[in-house]
Amino acid sequence: MPLPTNRKPIRTVRNFSIVKNLRTYWMFYAMMLPGIVLLVINNYIPLFGIVIAFKTINYQDGILGSPWTGMKNFEYLFASKDSYIIIRNTLLYNSLFIVLNMALPLGFALMLNEMKNRFLSKLHQTIMFLPYFLSMIVISYLVYGFMSDERGYFNGTLLPALGLDSVRWYFTKEVWPIVLPIINTWKNMGYYTVVYMAAIIGIDEEYYEAATIDGANKWQQIKKITIPLIMPVLTIMTLLQVGRIFNADFGLFFQVPRESGALFPVTNVIDTYVYRTFLTVGDIGLSSAAGLFQSVVGFILVFVSNWVVRRFNRENALF
Repeated sequence: MPLPTNRKPIRTVRNFSIVKNLRTYWMFYAMMLPGIVLLVINNYIPLFGIVIAFKTINYQDGILGSPWTGMKNFEYLFASKDSYIIIRNTLLYNSLFIVLNMALPLGFALMLNEMKNRFLSKLHQTIMFLPYFLSMIVISYLVYGFMSDERGYFNGTLLPALGLDSVRWYFTKEVWPIVLPIINTWKNMGYYTVVYMAAIIGIDEEYYEAATIDGANKWQQIKKITIPLIMPVLTIMTLLQVGRIFNADFGLFFQVPRESGALFPVTNVIDTYVYRTFLTVGDIGLSSAAGLFQSVVGFILVFVSNWVVRRFNRENALF
């Protein structure tokens, strides 16, 4: 004969706990409500548009009435003769950007942190941060001012002074795998430097004082104290960039090369390819399929990268 028990069903206990939590913290949930509503309207309701990637859109019938095409839009993206080039360019450029956006800004953040004059340190941060606010349209004209075939600074001043022949920069594809990373790093350097600088400033000075007493030099302090303590920030920033490794900066690859066909083998990425395809074909299903592919792959990469990080150090993981 089973013994009587006073234990309540687990579901009842859980429901009671949720109700109690709502009654206790209702004011905080009320404060969160506008943000939640805005998040649902801006981020979740538009997810209905995913169906466009699986349809041939007919504007007369609308989104719901348009015929289904299954995976044909995705097949077009990968069956094209340019698919290897655009995927290769997107992955290689973004992989290089991730490395540069971590290494160089981190080095500048460490150097700025060692500056004794705080006014000069803030001045340098401000100057470095300025390009981040410039649009790619403005940057494209700055680059054109340097690399114009006729009146550019390189061909008009620098190369003649060195006794070298002028170069048709917008028809020489070999130089752009170097030019584009330089421009991207120059534009984003200030943003990442400020982020890493904020993380470094948050480190307790007692760690450095103790290390100085023990005889550690600056390099040892950076290696044993600074970098390990800001590693969570470095990991998060890297994971966020990994999630967008299939999303190229459209302005960088479209505006800066000035739509030069001779540069397509080294400047054509998924975003620019989809844009040019849409202008030619006019089918939004193709561009929607590319956008969905980028989002799904980025989502998977973030989870896989975060899982790898958790295997080594749970504290550095994003979630």
